[in-house]
Amino acid sequence: MFLHHKKLMYTVRVRESNPALATLMLEQFGGPQGELAAAMRYFTQALGECDPGRKDMLYDIATEEISHLEIIGTIIAMLNKGPKAVQSEAMAEVEDMRLLSQNSTSHTEQILYGGGPALVNSSGVPWTAAYVDSIGEPTADLRSNIAAEARAKLVYERLINVTDDPGIKDALRFLMTREVAHQKSFEKALYSITPNFPPGKMPGDPAFTDLYMDMSQGEGDQVGSWNSGELWERVTDRDAQAALDGGDGSFSVGLTPAEQAAVEEMTLRTMSNPEIEPATGAELGAGVGAGAVLRRPREP
Repeated sequence: MFLHHKKLMYTVRVRESNPALATLMLEQFGGPQGELAAAMRYFTQALGECDPGRKDMLYDIATEEISHLEIIGTIIAMLNKGPKAVQSEAMAEVEDMRLLSQNSTSHTEQILYGGGPALVNSSGVPWTAAYVDSIGEPTADLRSNIAAEARAKLVYERLINVTDDPGIKDALRFLMTREVAHQKSFEKALYSITPNFPPGKMPGDPAFTDLYMDMSQGEGDQVGSWNSGELWERVTDRDAQAALDGGDGSFSVGLTPAEQAAVEEMTLRTMSNPEIEPATGAELGAGVGAGAVLRRPREP
C-alpha cells in the first residue's frame, strides 16, 4: 500500500520559465536512466525477491525513486507553468509563442502535452518497460542496479551543467547524491551474498574461465591485471583462438531423411554459378563514382 505525502522529498525552487530546459529534464522523468525506470526496476525486483533483507531494501529504494520522479516532474511543471498558461489562453502573438519553446523539441512538448510532464525522454521517445533489464537473479540484478545508479548520476551531472538556476541545481544535486547512496546500498547487498560471483548457480567450465582471448592485436595493445598475470592464460596465437573445444571448428546438424532431401533440393535450386558475369542494373545505369563496372555492348 502506498500513501502520498503532499510535501516533496526536497524543496523545488525554479527561478524562471524555461521550456527548453524542461525538455532536457524529461530525460530523468521518462528516459532510460530516469526515475520511473528505476522505480519500476526495483519495485518488480522486490516483488520477486525471496530474501527479506533485500526485499525490504528494494521496496524502500523503489518508493524513494517514485518520490524522485515527483521532484523532477515538479521541476518540469514549474519550468513550463508560465508558457503553458500563455499557450493555453493564446495570450501572446504567434512569434512570441514560438519563442516560448525556443524553437527546439520543446515545441512538441508544448503542443502535444500542453507543457505537462510527459512520460517521454528529452527527444520525445515514449517510456518503455524495455528500460527495465531485471533478470531475476540477485547477483546479476544488483550489479545492474549499481550500473543504473551510476548512469543516472552522470545524467544528473550533465543536467546540472546546462542550467544556471541555483534552485534547480540544488535539487538536481540532491537527486544526483541519492544515486550515490543507492549504489552503496546495492553494493553492500551484493557482497552480503557469498559467493556472489559468477552470477547464477552453475560454475563456469574451468577449461575456459581463465582464458583471455587477445583478439584485437596491433598498435595500442595494452597489458594489465584484466588480461595478464596469475589469473589469466593469455591466448595470442590466432590458430589457438579457434576450435577451443579441441575439435575442428566445423558445424553440423542431424536431419531427418525428408529434411535432408529438402535441403539438397533447395541447395540445388538456389545454387550460384561462379562462371557467369551477368550485367546488373547498377552497371547499366552507372555514372561517375560507381567504381569498376563492366561495359557491355547493347543487345541487337
